[in-house]
Amino acid sequence: MKKHLSIAYSYHKSPTQYAKERLHKSVILLLLFLLFTTNIIAQTTTYTVKDIKFKSKGIELAGTIFTALNSKIGIVIVHGSGQELRSNKFAAMLAKNGISVLTYDKRGVGESGGEYAGPEVGTNNIDSANLNLLAEDANAAVLTLKNYFGKKLTHIGLSGGSQAGWIIPLASNKSKNVDFTVIFSGPVVPTLEQLRFQFFTEGKANFWSNHTEQEVRDHIRTAPDRYKFITTDPQVSLRSSNTPGIWLFGGQDVQIPVGLSIDHLNLLKIEGKPFEYCLFPEMGHFLTASDSSAPIKIAINWIKKLSEKAK
Repeated sequence: MKKHLSIAYSYHKSPTQYAKERLHKSVILLLLFLLFTTNIIAQTTTYTVKDIKFKSKGIELAGTIFTALNSKIGIVIVHGSGQELRSNKFAAMLAKNGISVLTYDKRGVGESGGEYAGPEVGTNNIDSANLNLLAEDANAAVLTLKNYFGKKLTHIGLSGGSQAGWIIPLASNKSKNVDFTVIFSGPVVPTLEQLRFQFFTEGKANFWSNHTEQEVRDHIRTAPDRYKFITTDPQVSLRSSNTPGIWLFGGQDVQIPVGLSIDHLNLLKIEGKPFEYCLFPEMGHFLTASDSSAPIKIAINWIKKLSEKAK
Protein backbone atom coordinates (compact mmCIF):
# COMPACT_ATOMS: atom_id res chain seq x y z
CA MET A 1 0.00 0.00 0.00
CA LYS A 2 1.34 3.45 -0.84
CA LYS A 3 2.67 5.50 2.06
CA HIS A 4 0.14 8.29 1.64
CA LEU A 5 -2.64 5.78 2.27
CA SER A 6 -1.09 4.18 5.34
CA ILE A 7 0.58 7.06 7.11
CA ALA A 8 -2.51 7.85 9.17
CA TYR A 9 -1.98 4.53 10.94
CA SER A 10 1.82 4.62 11.24
CA TYR A 11 2.21 6.66 14.41
CA HIS A 12 1.34 5.81 18.03
CA LYS A 13 -2.37 4.98 18.16
CA SER A 14 -4.84 6.22 20.74
CA PRO A 15 -7.90 4.05 21.59
CA THR A 16 -9.94 6.13 19.17
CA GLN A 17 -7.42 5.51 16.41
CA TYR A 18 -7.45 1.77 17.08
CA ALA A 19 -11.23 1.85 16.77
CA LYS A 20 -10.90 3.74 13.50
CA GLU A 21 -8.51 1.12 12.16
CA ARG A 22 -10.89 -1.70 13.10
CA LEU A 23 -13.70 0.14 11.34
CA HIS A 24 -11.53 0.54 8.26
CA LYS A 25 -10.88 -3.21 8.09
CA SER A 26 -14.53 -4.07 8.65
CA VAL A 27 -15.58 -1.71 5.87
CA ILE A 28 -13.20 -3.42 3.44
CA LEU A 29 -14.67 -6.84 4.30
CA LEU A 30 -18.21 -5.54 4.00
CA LEU A 31 -17.62 -4.00 0.60
CA LEU A 32 -15.85 -7.06 -0.74
CA PHE A 33 -18.95 -8.97 0.28
CA LEU A 34 -21.16 -6.46 -1.52
CA LEU A 35 -19.04 -6.65 -4.63
CA PHE A 36 -19.06 -10.41 -5.06
CA THR A 37 -22.42 -11.54 -3.67
CA THR A 38 -24.64 -9.99 -6.33
CA ASN A 39 -24.39 -10.14 -10.09
CA ILE A 40 -24.84 -6.62 -11.41
CA ILE A 41 -23.89 -4.52 -14.41
CA ALA A 42 -25.66 -7.27 -16.36
CA GLN A 43 -27.46 -4.49 -18.22
CA THR A 44 -30.50 -6.57 -19.06
CA THR A 45 -33.24 -4.47 -17.49
CA THR A 46 -35.17 -2.46 -20.05
CA TYR A 47 -35.94 1.20 -19.44
CA THR A 48 -37.74 4.14 -21.00
CA VAL A 49 -36.65 7.77 -21.24
CA LYS A 50 -38.71 10.95 -20.88
CA ASP A 51 -37.56 14.58 -20.89
CA ILE A 52 -39.17 16.76 -18.25
CA LYS A 53 -39.02 20.23 -16.73
CA PHE A 54 -39.53 21.18 -13.09
CA LYS A 55 -39.30 24.32 -10.98
CA SER A 56 -36.84 25.21 -8.23
CA LYS A 57 -36.45 28.53 -6.42
CA GLY A 58 -38.19 30.53 -9.13
CA ILE A 59 -36.52 29.01 -12.20
CA GLU A 60 -37.15 26.00 -14.46
CA LEU A 61 -34.73 23.09 -14.64
CA ALA A 62 -34.64 20.65 -17.56
CA GLY A 63 -33.87 16.97 -17.15
CA THR A 64 -34.57 13.40 -18.16
CA ILE A 65 -36.23 10.56 -16.25
CA PHE A 66 -34.96 7.04 -16.92
CA THR A 67 -37.65 4.56 -15.87
CA ALA A 68 -36.34 1.06 -15.17
CA LEU A 69 -38.75 -1.85 -15.57
CA ASN A 70 -40.40 -2.79 -12.24
CA SER A 71 -38.06 -0.45 -10.39
CA LYS A 72 -38.54 0.14 -6.67
CA ILE A 73 -35.48 2.39 -6.28
CA GLY A 74 -34.93 5.89 -7.63
CA ILE A 75 -31.90 8.18 -7.73
CA VAL A 76 -31.38 11.85 -8.44
CA ILE A 77 -27.93 12.59 -9.84
CA VAL A 78 -26.30 15.68 -8.28
CA HIS A 79 -23.65 17.59 -10.22
CA GLY A 80 -19.99 18.09 -9.49
CA SER A 81 -18.33 21.46 -10.11
CA GLY A 82 -18.29 22.99 -13.54
CA GLN A 83 -20.95 23.61 -16.16
CA GLU A 84 -22.52 20.17 -15.95
CA LEU A 85 -25.19 18.85 -18.28
CA ARG A 86 -27.43 15.90 -17.34
CA SER A 87 -25.50 12.64 -16.82
CA ASN A 88 -27.26 10.44 -19.36
CA LYS A 89 -24.54 7.79 -19.61
CA PHE A 90 -24.39 7.19 -15.86
CA ALA A 91 -28.19 7.32 -15.63
CA ALA A 92 -28.53 4.69 -18.37
CA MET A 93 -26.14 2.37 -16.54
CA LEU A 94 -28.18 2.68 -13.35
CA ALA A 95 -31.44 2.14 -15.24
CA LYS A 96 -30.06 -1.01 -16.90
CA ASN A 97 -29.49 -2.31 -13.38
CA GLY A 98 -33.04 -1.69 -12.24
CA ILE A 99 -32.72 1.80 -10.74
CA SER A 100 -34.84 4.66 -12.05
CA VAL A 101 -33.08 8.01 -12.37
CA LEU A 102 -33.71 11.72 -12.72
CA THR A 103 -30.75 13.62 -14.15
CA TYR A 104 -30.92 17.30 -15.08
CA ASP A 105 -28.89 20.16 -16.50
CA LYS A 106 -27.27 22.23 -13.78
CA ARG A 107 -28.73 25.64 -12.99
CA GLY A 108 -27.73 28.05 -15.77
CA VAL A 109 -26.41 25.26 -18.00
CA GLY A 110 -27.91 23.58 -21.07
CA GLU A 111 -31.68 23.86 -21.13
CA SER A 112 -32.01 24.81 -17.45
CA GLY A 113 -32.82 28.36 -16.39
CA GLY A 114 -31.11 30.51 -13.80
CA GLU A 115 -27.48 31.58 -13.62
CA TYR A 116 -24.44 29.35 -13.37
CA ALA A 117 -22.05 30.42 -10.61
CA GLY A 118 -18.46 30.43 -11.81
CA PRO A 119 -15.49 30.46 -12.28
CA GLU A 120 -14.82 26.75 -11.97
CA VAL A 121 -12.82 27.25 -8.76
CA GLY A 122 -13.59 30.43 -6.89
CA THR A 123 -15.57 32.17 -4.20
CA ASN A 124 -18.97 32.21 -5.89
CA ASN A 125 -18.70 28.59 -7.09
CA ILE A 126 -18.39 26.93 -3.68
CA ASP A 127 -19.51 29.64 -1.29
CA SER A 128 -22.28 28.66 1.09
CA ALA A 129 -24.99 30.56 -0.79
CA ASN A 130 -24.38 28.72 -4.06
CA LEU A 131 -24.01 25.29 -2.45
CA ASN A 132 -27.27 25.77 -0.55
CA LEU A 133 -29.01 26.89 -3.74
CA LEU A 134 -27.78 23.79 -5.59
CA ALA A 135 -29.00 21.69 -2.66
CA GLU A 136 -32.45 23.24 -3.11
CA ASP A 137 -32.34 22.25 -6.79
CA ALA A 138 -31.43 18.68 -5.82
CA ASN A 139 -34.37 18.48 -3.42
CA ALA A 140 -36.73 19.87 -6.05
CA ALA A 141 -35.54 17.03 -8.28
CA VAL A 142 -36.15 14.49 -5.51
CA LEU A 143 -39.71 15.74 -5.05
CA THR A 144 -40.23 15.64 -8.83
CA LEU A 145 -39.03 12.02 -8.98
CA LYS A 146 -41.21 11.07 -6.02
CA ASN A 147 -44.33 12.66 -7.52
CA TYR A 148 -43.64 11.17 -10.95
CA PHE A 149 -43.61 7.59 -9.68
CA GLY A 150 -46.01 7.95 -6.77
CA LYS A 151 -45.87 4.93 -4.47
CA LYS A 152 -43.99 2.76 -6.95
CA LEU A 153 -40.63 3.72 -5.47
CA THR A 154 -39.82 2.50 -1.97
CA HIS A 155 -36.40 4.19 -1.78
CA ILE A 156 -35.14 7.46 -3.27
CA GLY A 157 -31.52 8.55 -3.00
CA LEU A 158 -29.04 11.19 -4.06
CA SER A 159 -25.84 10.34 -5.91
CA GLY A 160 -23.04 12.48 -7.28
CA GLY A 161 -19.35 13.20 -7.24
CA SER A 162 -16.80 15.81 -6.22
CA GLN A 163 -18.63 19.07 -5.37
CA ALA A 164 -21.73 16.97 -4.71
CA GLY A 165 -19.95 15.85 -1.53
CA TRP A 166 -20.96 19.20 -0.02
CA ILE A 167 -24.32 19.54 -1.77
CA ILE A 168 -25.76 16.09 -0.98
CA PRO A 169 -25.46 16.33 2.85
CA LEU A 170 -27.07 19.77 2.72
CA ALA A 171 -29.91 18.50 0.54
CA SER A 172 -30.43 15.32 2.56
CA ASN A 173 -30.78 17.32 5.77
CA LYS A 174 -33.42 19.55 4.19
CA SER A 175 -35.59 16.74 2.83
CA LYS A 176 -37.59 13.92 4.38
CA ASN A 177 -37.72 12.17 1.00
CA VAL A 178 -34.04 11.14 0.81
CA ASP A 179 -33.53 7.53 1.96
CA PHE A 180 -29.83 7.09 1.08
CA THR A 181 -26.83 8.85 -0.44
CA VAL A 182 -23.99 7.65 -2.69
CA ILE A 183 -21.01 9.97 -3.11
CA PHE A 184 -18.06 9.44 -5.44
CA SER A 185 -14.84 11.33 -4.56
CA GLY A 186 -16.74 13.74 -2.36
CA PRO A 187 -14.83 15.81 0.22
CA VAL A 188 -15.65 15.31 3.88
CA VAL A 189 -13.68 18.45 4.74
CA PRO A 190 -14.63 22.16 4.74
CA THR A 191 -14.56 23.98 1.41
CA LEU A 192 -11.61 26.18 2.38
CA GLU A 193 -9.53 23.14 3.37
CA GLN A 194 -10.30 21.48 0.05
CA LEU A 195 -9.08 24.57 -1.82
CA ARG A 196 -5.83 24.57 0.18
CA PHE A 197 -5.28 20.96 -0.88
CA GLN A 198 -6.21 21.58 -4.52
CA PHE A 199 -3.87 24.56 -4.82
CA PHE A 200 -1.11 22.47 -3.22
CA THR A 201 -1.43 19.56 -5.68
CA GLU A 202 -2.01 21.82 -8.71
CA GLY A 203 -3.78 18.83 -10.22
CA LYS A 204 -0.48 17.09 -10.96
CA ALA A 205 -0.97 13.40 -11.70
CA ASN A 206 2.34 12.46 -10.06
CA PHE A 207 1.74 14.49 -6.91
CA TRP A 208 1.58 11.48 -4.60
CA SER A 209 4.90 10.17 -5.92
CA ASN A 210 6.59 13.25 -4.47
CA HIS A 211 4.59 14.05 -1.33
CA THR A 212 3.47 12.31 1.83
CA GLU A 213 0.17 12.36 3.65
CA GLN A 214 1.79 14.19 6.55
CA GLU A 215 3.03 16.96 4.25
CA VAL A 216 -0.49 17.35 2.93
CA ARG A 217 -2.00 17.58 6.40
CA ASP A 218 0.59 20.12 7.53
CA HIS A 219 -0.10 22.24 4.46
CA ILE A 220 -3.87 22.11 4.89
CA ARG A 221 -3.49 23.10 8.54
CA THR A 222 -1.19 26.09 7.97
CA ALA A 223 -1.65 27.40 4.40
CA PRO A 224 -3.24 30.84 3.98
CA ASP A 225 -6.54 31.02 2.11
CA ARG A 226 -6.59 32.61 -1.34
CA TYR A 227 -10.29 33.36 -1.06
CA LYS A 228 -12.40 34.80 1.74
CA PHE A 229 -15.91 33.43 2.08
CA ILE A 230 -18.09 31.52 4.53
CA THR A 231 -16.87 27.95 4.47
CA THR A 232 -19.16 24.92 4.29
CA ASP A 233 -18.26 21.92 6.43
CA PRO A 234 -20.16 18.75 5.44
CA GLN A 235 -19.51 17.28 8.88
CA VAL A 236 -22.04 19.73 10.33
CA SER A 237 -24.84 18.27 8.20
CA LEU A 238 -23.59 14.69 8.58
CA ARG A 239 -23.57 14.89 12.39
CA SER A 240 -27.29 15.66 12.37
CA SER A 241 -28.10 13.03 9.73
CA ASN A 242 -29.21 9.43 10.12
CA THR A 243 -29.56 8.83 6.38
CA PRO A 244 -27.44 5.84 5.28
CA GLY A 245 -24.60 6.83 2.98
CA ILE A 246 -21.62 5.39 1.17
CA TRP A 247 -18.51 7.25 -0.04
CA LEU A 248 -16.16 5.90 -2.71
CA PHE A 249 -12.63 7.28 -2.96
CA GLY A 250 -9.57 6.96 -5.18
CA GLY A 251 -6.21 6.84 -3.40
CA GLN A 252 -4.50 8.89 -6.13
CA ASP A 253 -7.03 11.75 -5.94
CA VAL A 254 -5.43 15.19 -6.33
CA GLN A 255 -8.70 17.16 -6.09
CA ILE A 256 -9.82 16.28 -2.56
CA PRO A 257 -7.89 15.17 0.56
CA VAL A 258 -8.97 11.56 0.80
CA GLY A 259 -7.01 10.71 3.96
CA LEU A 260 -8.64 13.46 6.01
CA SER A 261 -12.06 12.66 4.54
CA ILE A 262 -11.75 9.01 5.60
CA ASP A 263 -10.61 10.03 9.09
CA HIS A 264 -13.71 12.22 9.46
CA LEU A 265 -15.98 9.43 8.25
CA ASN A 266 -14.43 6.99 10.73
CA LEU A 267 -15.11 9.39 13.59
CA LEU A 268 -18.72 9.80 12.43
CA LYS A 269 -19.04 6.01 12.27
CA ILE A 270 -17.75 5.77 15.85
CA GLU A 271 -20.54 8.19 16.78
CA GLY A 272 -22.98 5.65 15.33
CA LYS A 273 -23.72 7.25 11.97
CA PRO A 274 -24.84 4.78 9.24
CA PHE A 275 -21.98 5.60 6.89
CA GLU A 276 -19.68 3.34 4.86
CA TYR A 277 -16.81 3.99 2.48
CA CYS A 278 -14.58 2.16 0.04
CA LEU A 279 -11.05 3.13 -1.01
CA PHE A 280 -9.53 2.22 -4.38
CA PRO A 281 -5.78 2.83 -3.80
CA GLU A 282 -4.70 3.08 -7.44
CA MET A 283 -7.61 5.15 -8.75
CA GLY A 284 -7.95 8.92 -9.06
CA HIS A 285 -10.75 11.45 -8.75
CA PHE A 286 -13.04 10.47 -11.63
CA LEU A 287 -14.29 7.08 -10.44
CA THR A 288 -17.45 6.82 -12.53
CA ALA A 289 -15.52 7.69 -15.70
CA SER A 290 -12.67 5.25 -15.08
CA ASP A 291 -12.00 2.04 -17.01
CA SER A 292 -12.87 0.00 -13.90
CA SER A 293 -16.53 -0.69 -13.15
CA ALA A 294 -15.75 -1.67 -9.55
CA PRO A 295 -16.84 1.62 -7.89
CA ILE A 296 -20.19 1.61 -9.67
CA LYS A 297 -20.67 -2.12 -8.97
CA ILE A 298 -20.11 -1.60 -5.28
CA ALA A 299 -22.41 1.42 -5.22
CA ILE A 300 -25.26 -0.43 -6.94
CA ASN A 301 -24.85 -3.50 -4.75
CA TRP A 302 -24.85 -1.33 -1.62
CA ILE A 303 -28.06 0.37 -2.74
CA LYS A 304 -29.79 -2.92 -3.49
CA LYS A 305 -28.67 -4.50 -0.21
CA LEU A 306 -29.96 -1.47 1.66
CA SER A 307 -33.31 -1.74 -0.11
CA GLU A 308 -33.61 -5.47 0.61
CA LYS A 309 -32.70 -4.99 4.27
CA ALA A 310 -35.46 -2.45 4.70
CA LYS A 311 -38.19 -4.81 3.43
